[in-house]
Amino acid sequence: MAFNKLPGVLSLTRGLMITDAVFENLLADSKRSPVEVIRHGIRGTQNIPDKFDDVSNIQQTETAKLDPEARGMSVSFGLNFLDLKDVIFACASSKGGKDDVAGYRQTLLNFIAQAKSSEGLQEVGRRFARNIANGRWLWRNRQLAESIEVAVARDGETLATFPALAVPLNHFEAYSDDEKALGALIAASMAGQSTSRLTVEARIDFGVTGALEVFPSQNYVERKPKGFARPLYYVRGGEVRRRSSGAGEVGIKVMGQAALRDQKISNALRTIDTWYPAYEEHGQPIAVEPNGANLGAQRFFRDGAASAFKIALRLDELDPDSADGMFMISALMRGGVYSGSKE
Repeated sequence: MAFNKLPGVLSLTRGLMITDAVFENLLADSKRSPVEVIRHGIRGTQNIPDKFDDVSNIQQTETAKLDPEARGMSVSFGLNFLDLKDVIFACASSKGGKDDVAGYRQTLLNFIAQAKSSEGLQEVGRRFARNIANGRWLWRNRQLAESIEVAVARDGETLATFPALAVPLNHFEAYSDDEKALGALIAASMAGQSTSRLTVEARIDFGVTGALEVFPSQNYVERKPKGFARPLYYVRGGEVRRRSSGAGEVGIKVMGQAALRDQKISNALRTIDTWYPAYEEHGQPIAVEPNGANLGAQRFFRDGAASAFKIALRLDELDPDSADGMFMISALMRGGVYSGSKE
C-alpha cells in the first residue's frame, strides 16, 4: 500500500562514519609535520569606493600554508559504512497521533532487506568508491594539484591506489577493477555482511616546493569581530609564537592543525545523484539531499514527486534497482529527519 503521510517521528542516523581529514606536510626522508593554521594580520585594499574613504583594508585572518621545505601534502581520514538497517534511529507516532507506524516500519525494513541483495546497492557502493578514488573530497586543493595519489587501506593493509586526477568526476561509467572491488566492499558493509573500516589518504604534489597556501574547511561565524576576515577549521591546540621587530614583539598565533570537516567530506562522497530529473540539463552529479538542494546552482533539483519525502511514501512499490530506488538507498545512508511529511 502507499502511505498518505510519513510517521510523526521518523529519524535516520547517518550511515557514513567519517573522521575529520588532517593535513600534513610531506618532507624529505619520508618525514611529516602538521600543516598549521596561523592567525595573522594583513593589509589589503578596499574595493567599494562609495563606502570607504581609505583604500586600506587592515584585517586579522587565518591562513594554512605548507612548510617551506614541503614537497607535497597528505590529507587523510577514517571511514566506515554502517549496515542499512542500523540507520533507523526513531520511527514512532507524534504525540496524540494515529500514524500507521508499525506498517511503515515494516515497509521500510522490507525495502532495506530487498535493497541488500540488489544490484542497486552495488551501484551505490561503486559510486561511493569513485568519489573516494577521484579525490572529490579534497575540494579546492584538488584543483591546485599537479598529481594526486589516493590510497585506500583496511586494517593497515593497502587495498588500492588511484591516480585521482584521472578518475572521472562527472559520470559513473567504465569503473576500473579497483573501483569495483572497493565498491563491492562498501556494498557488503551496507548490507551488514562485513565492516569496511577504511583509511583514506591523498598524497598531493602541487608541482612546487615551498610555503604554498592550502585550503582546510572554513568556519561560519555569524558575528565576526570587526576586522576579522576568515576563520579556518583546525584540530588540536596551537600556541602563540612571538618574534622581534623594530617596533617590538609581533604575535603570530598557531591555532592548530589544518583539517577538512567530516561534513564537508560526507557531502563530497555522496555527490552521486545523477538520478534527479534535470541531470541531462545540469550535466553534473549533485550531493544526495532530500530536496536536491545545491549551493552551487542555488537550486532545489528534487521538488515535488522527485523529493525523498515523496519517494519515501511509496517504499512498498519501490524497486531498489530503479533510479528512485538507488536514490532512496543513498538517502537512507545520508540520514536525516523525515517526520510527518504529507502528500
